Amino acid sequence: MTGLHVPMRPAWTCAGCGADWPCRTKRVQLLAEYERARVSLGLLMSAYFVDAAEDLSSHASGLLYTRFLGWTRASAAAGQGQRHG
Repeated sequence: MTGLHVPMRPAWTCAGCGADWPCRTKRVQLLAEYERARVSLGLLMSAYFVDAAEDLSSHASGLLYTRFLGWTRASAAAGQGQRHG
């Protein structure tokens, strides 16, 4: 394994830690990198979702959606609550 938290295809596991990608570390990194560009983060993760759906065709699409996109919406909502709370 490497120190980089990048996807290893076609299994979509993390090269850095072996967890399902995007792993917790990568999610934190992406949230920091795209802090002021959440739409861009959504577009990036949507592209990964499409690629993963092709590679992981036996996986339920709802679970893949949650894995690749669901956390971006939850994080955005949490951030809005902190700013306006």
